[in-house]
Amino acid sequence: MKSIKKAILLSVFIFGSSYFLLAQKQFNALLVTTTRGWHHESIHAGVLAIQKLGDKHNFKVDLLESNVGFTDKTLASYQVVIFLNTTGDILNNEEQKVMERFIQSGKGFMGIHSASDTEYDWPWYTQLVGRMFHIHPAIQTARLNVLDATFPGLEGFANNKQWTDEWYEFSADKVSGLKTVLSIDENSYNPKVAWGSVIGNGMGSFHPIAWYHDFDGGRAFYTNLGHVPADFSDPTYLSHISAGIIYAATGKK
Repeated sequence: MKSIKKAILLSVFIFGSSYFLLAQKQFNALLVTTTRGWHHESIHAGVLAIQKLGDKHNFKVDLLESNVGFTDKTLASYQVVIFLNTTGDILNNEEQKVMERFIQSGKGFMGIHSASDTEYDWPWYTQLVGRMFHIHPAIQTARLNVLDATFPGLEGFANNKQWTDEWYEFSADKVSGLKTVLSIDENSYNPKVAWGSVIGNGMGSFHPIAWYHDFDGGRAFYTNLGHVPADFSDPTYLSHISAGIIYAATGKK
């Protein structure tokens, strides 16, 4: 009888331990979609896609559509904050300090598309992102160049792959040490645009599209891609952003 009880207890212990290990996630991600300006049609597709990436790569994704709960206590359980097509001034002064302490504690940031069209008046954030949105022409198809094939998730962009998206022209670098992994060939599309007095003529021979860097104790990854809803069902793009999220959360490439 004792041996049967021991066997049952051992089975329960093994089952419980296995369930606990399966339930553990490699990291937790907070997905922020707050907008104070243009609301991108692709946000909904992006949320669903990143949740599926979490299922595939075993990380937890929690969605934050407003800033309620953006505190040190809440963020303590996350390893990465993802800004998905955010726009405008979305965090107040206290929340900005929360974000700064989050990165300074060794954690990560992932910016997708209009994350660079967010918080222009917060110098620390502009340095975290690295380059800020200036203007863009009409959505066009263009050729991309892989600049760092050692960074994961870029395999699908090899051999000057054509891609259709909203191509941002960026400001000058806000911080030194940005490591660009993907650029666009301006000879393959028309970068010229004018919005009244705001003029865009492209960025020349070096037009960055995706990059990463260590910053203020933590790290950040940004990609311009992600305006078009169809991006979020394309395996090439999903591989690209999953690699960025994993790097931002863990520091691993």
